Amino acid sequence: MKKIDRLGWAAGFSFLSYGNRVGIRTNSPELMDRMLDLIPPGWEPVRSPFVDRLYSVFVPRGNGQSSKVRRLNLVYGDLDRIARTPVLDDALDLMESNLQIYTAALAKNRVFVHAGAVGWRGRAIVIPGRSFSGKSSLVVELVRAGATYYSDEYAVFDRHGHVHPYARSLSIREKATGQTERFPVGSLGGVAGVEPLPVGLVVASTYKPGARWRPRNLSPGHAILALLSHALPARRKPRMALEVLKRAVKRARVVKSPRGEAREVVDSILGNCS
Repeated sequence: MKKIDRLGWAAGFSFLSYGNRVGIRTNSPELMDRMLDLIPPGWEPVRSPFVDRLYSVFVPRGNGQSSKVRRLNLVYGDLDRIARTPVLDDALDLMESNLQIYTAALAKNRVFVHAGAVGWRGRAIVIPGRSFSGKSSLVVELVRAGATYYSDEYAVFDRHGHVHPYARSLSIREKATGQTERFPVGSLGGVAGVEPLPVGLVVASTYKPGARWRPRNLSPGHAILALLSHALPARRKPRMALEVLKRAVKRARVVKSPRGEAREVVDSILGNCS
């Protein structure tokens, strides 16, 4: 850590996120506003110099170096090097991903599940799935149809099994380029949720080009397994995760089917949660 400490840090801040104290420091004060956008929603600033995890972001400075010398951006999480790349955007993307996973895995009194989530008529619709499974595109279409936005990445459950908002900007991937851009929910004509909601529907579905939407009902046990397989604290706190997810699906309907384009199944999904 002493070697990293000598890199010449010029700015930093600490914050509390889901019960964990996190610090970020950089040698480039100009990055501070940009790094604030990487923090999980709901954070609070703290003054304590002691943190549970420290991120260090080093950006090469000056123009006097030879063009043959690689100018690398470095990111560390405590002592572990997370990024070493000449592209600053890539370095910050890797830091953001690491910070989100750290937050989700170690959150206090919450269970984070890889899932999209929206609110509809006082209940949450939860869509478990890994990245690139199509959950973000389905969340986008549900929001456009009038559902309240809760998350396109993590469904956050409290001990009662209710879903809390984790309303970061939505990730929308361009099919032609594969590039992902973030859009505030307001730019889609939607609004973000505020209050926790009981689960009304769990949708076990992945995108398959040309697939027909033929939802079949599953038991609550299948829903628990579907959510548990995507729960980040399942290995570290298996008993808590299991109990929370049992409560979450106690009165929920569960459907499963592959699907084609998201906009083609929105009405059916909302109807199943009515």
